[in-house]
Amino acid sequence: MIQVSEIAKTKVIELMKDDGFDATKDYVRVGVKSGGCSGLSYELKFDKEQHESDKVFENNDIKIIVDKKSFLYLVGTTLEYSGGLNGTGFVFKNPNANRTCGCGESFSL
Repeated sequence: MIQVSEIAKTKVIELMKDDGFDATKDYVRVGVKSGGCSGLSYELKFDKEQHESDKVFENNDIKIIVDKKSFLYLVGTTLEYSGGLNGTGFVFKNPNANRTCGCGESFSL
């Protein structure tokens, strides 16, 4: 399961609307791919379709889809949004990550 903080929810809904998506029926696709300074990096995009192999969750009124491979790395993760002095953007609070890079966009297990 992936959690979505209240501030991340607000920002997701806003960005989905700006990009022509509807948060009541479309999805946030979260994934993990090889790369980044710590070995693995997060992917985040909007999607109108789910695939047969996707895991589907809903948290805080946000529909989330994750492919099976990425799901193993993301169990228990919380999607946050930071608008602080160190930059703005989505942040993943991943309890499975042993190490993260300074920017928070990549991690290792």
